[in-house]
Amino acid sequence: MTATTPNGATGKAKAAGHRIVARDDVPPNRRRGGDIRTVLSPATAGATTGFMGTLSLEPGEVVTEHWHPYSEEFLFCVRGTITLRLNGEPRTLHADEGVHIPIGVRHRLMNETGDTAFAVFSLSPLAPRPELGHVDTEQPSGEVKG
Repeated sequence: MTATTPNGATGKAKAAGHRIVARDDVPPNRRRGGDIRTVLSPATAGATTGFMGTLSLEPGEVVTEHWHPYSEEFLFCVRGTITLRLNGEPRTLHADEGVHIPIGVRHRLMNETGDTAFAVFSLSPLAPRPELGHVDTEQPSGEVKG
């Protein structure tokens, strides 16, 4: 969507400091597994209190175990089924279900079905610095750190 701003410039729709960001505008982050896209964030939308994004997990894909020392996470499964491991305990998240992951809870996400799973997530508040927002406890090979 292209719009003309009050100063005459053209670009994606933007009103009064609000930014519309398409999922496809954000490159996938596959470092921890799956297709993770942080769609609305300080970098993409000028957010100051948290961020929101999407996760696509193909059959057999995993997002390696990690935890957030400053943020709680909300995860809502839009399509498919996601198996969660929360502090080592398995849980199943079906389409149209959400889960709250409190600060400090280790979590791992897996797609153990034959269908693609798609979820939306949100984390808040922001860590004081991005590199402090995420603590990996598992390597992509599946090896869990002590």
